Amino acid sequence: MAPDGGAPVHHPWTEPPAHGAVREIAPGVLWMRLPLPMALDHVNAYALDDGDGWTVVDPGMDTAEAREIWGALLAGPLAGKPVVRVLATHYHPDHIGLAGWFQTRGASLWTTRTSWLFARMLTLDEQPLPAVETLAFWRAAGMEPGLLARRAAERPFNYCDTVHPLPLGYRRIVEGEVVRAGGRDWRVHIGHGHAPEHATLWSLDDDLVIGGDQLLPSISANLGVYATEPDADPVGDWLASCAALAVHAEERHLVLPGHKTPFNGLPRRLRQMAEGHEKSLARLEALIETPKIATACFPALYRREIGEGIYGLALVETVAHLNHLLINGRARRWRDADGVWLWQATSAHSGA
Repeated sequence: MAPDGGAPVHHPWTEPPAHGAVREIAPGVLWMRLPLPMALDHVNAYALDDGDGWTVVDPGMDTAEAREIWGALLAGPLAGKPVVRVLATHYHPDHIGLAGWFQTRGASLWTTRTSWLFARMLTLDEQPLPAVETLAFWRAAGMEPGLLARRAAERPFNYCDTVHPLPLGYRRIVEGEVVRAGGRDWRVHIGHGHAPEHATLWSLDDDLVIGGDQLLPSISANLGVYATEPDADPVGDWLASCAALAVHAEERHLVLPGHKTPFNGLPRRLRQMAEGHEKSLARLEALIETPKIATACFPALYRREIGEGIYGLALVETVAHLNHLLINGRARRWRDADGVWLWQATSAHSGA
């Protein structure tokens, strides 16, 4: 046993399958990889053999390249059998983007209610310019004025740009339910923080766990606060989910994640993920002993320069960690003369 009471993370496969190819993880379970047009340049999809067709877990983003790869997969490694069901772990575009495309080809969609509602709502909510609430949120977080002005005049990321329209109708999955797919029964366990009602699937017949972005091996899932729910506490949700899922995690489990490669060592990995955020919170709390705006707090969470490409993700994650400190009485905030939130550790305030 490792010193912290769990085996280290281990990857049985170090290389992913090539685009248009598959790797058999276990009988009836195939691993595929699809490209993404962003810094995190891939997402994993899994095909579960249901006999007369396939259940596909997280089919990827709706891009011409991804649809072309799926055409090659369906004609080749998937043996000409149809996709009869798409199971989406959560509503983010890289996981549910092609679900509607498969539905138009006869598949059903299974996911959590919150995932479907978010996906359906966002596909119908096209914004030519950022919403006034989003601009106000960015301004209050301290976005640099020049960058704010540029983004105010540009078309923002629109969910519908990378998610195929979702027709009415889906099948809800819930905590504790058992889903039959790929010749196995899978118990559904729900996590939160990265996305509300994120489904994970735990095989009752062997050691497989489908983790989506709730269970990743070496990268941290983004925990963000947005103008839609500016007082949310996704960090608290994530920490609670790590603790809840740890009850089910065993060394024998082989996790099939949404990104990177399948891994063992889930009990330790869950502890690492929780401890990583606790350390970030401690660094942040120390940094705001003197009052800071949110965008001045990036160094507490990131060890690299934050360029414009990831600025938005850094902003929403920093606000998420500040919110957690605020909600737990470890920080206070007030607006300056320009309406920007200033944050300060309560320990520093009480000692003043």
